[in-house]
Amino acid sequence: MEDVLELYKQPYDEQHPVVCVDERPCQLLVDKQPSIPAEPGKPEREDFQYERNGTCNLFVAFQHRVGWRHVEVTERRTNADFAHWLKRLVDEWFPTATKIRLILDNLNIHSPAALYQTFEAQEARRILEKLEWHYTPKHGSWLNMVEIELSILVRQCLDRRLPDLETLRQEVQAWEQQRNAQKATIDWQFTSTDARVKLKRLYPEISPS
Repeated sequence: MEDVLELYKQPYDEQHPVVCVDERPCQLLVDKQPSIPAEPGKPEREDFQYERNGTCNLFVAFQHRVGWRHVEVTERRTNADFAHWLKRLVDEWFPTATKIRLILDNLNIHSPAALYQTFEAQEARRILEKLEWHYTPKHGSWLNMVEIELSILVRQCLDRRLPDLETLRQEVQAWEQQRNAQKATIDWQFTSTDARVKLKRLYPEISPS
């Protein structure tokens, strides 16, 4: 916990960016009946019935110091999907960084092993050498700032029926561009000092010598 909280306090370092990463499933929904267009004094109305059109996954990277995020829509959430996403993180989004410091939870795919299961050993090692892994505690994924960003994404973009992958990608991209243009970020206040007081029960009790 304190490892993650101390990272949040550090000033921006272009060569060693701190990037919070996470993912979430998303359900695709199709209207059974066309919606009724808005009229003067009446909002657009949609039928309560819908059909499920499959599921997909959203990978999210968030850099709080500069108010930057990137959301990628994938069909699945497998070790290979995560490994390819990490490769793009290294090669496309932070190509000049010396070391990318990742903050992530303990999901089973969040492991360097995913790289070796997906790429040849030499390529897996190349990507891995650009990454530094910092895990939130078990049952402590709330310490990852990207979870707040994901909740904002759900409220502002995913709170309606999106019928297919292409529509979802367009909507998510528009949301991402707007948030990045605003350099919207999170005013994180919780520190290691706070944790030692408010979460004192989680620390070992040291008997005085």
